[in-house]
Amino acid sequence: MPSPDPSYRLVPDVPQVVDYVRLRRESGLTPKTPEQAALALPGGWAAVHVVEEGTGETVGMARVIGDGGWYFHVVDMAVLPAHQRRGLGDRMLTHLLDLVRSSVPPGSYITLMADAPGRRLYERHGFRDPSPRTVGMSLLT
Repeated sequence: MPSPDPSYRLVPDVPQVVDYVRLRRESGLTPKTPEQAALALPGGWAAVHVVEEGTGETVGMARVIGDGGWYFHVVDMAVLPAHQRRGLGDRMLTHLLDLVRSSVPPGSYITLMADAPGRRLYERHGFRDPSPRTVGMSLLT
């Protein structure tokens, strides 16, 4: 794997609420309100965001929510379109998966919901579709 692009800095923390809302909207994820973001961001298990060094702009983010023992769910994987295809998603996901692996006993269960654009990235990291044995389900309120 090539060396990380030095024009981007990985920050092991949640982004600011305004950046979170903007990244979700501009990267094509379902938009969220600042009120939702303010409640969600402190409740995660781990987070990372990427800052472009030259501008100071937050251009990517990812989080893990979970119980801290064995169940973890990757959420909010987003990179602004102008900064995609530079390995930023890979760096963020690697950082979060390494953190889970180094912080909890073996056997943790890591899940995510994969939209089409991210499936190749997740598969490279070992994620597999568990169907038909298990089917992902969701409930929107």
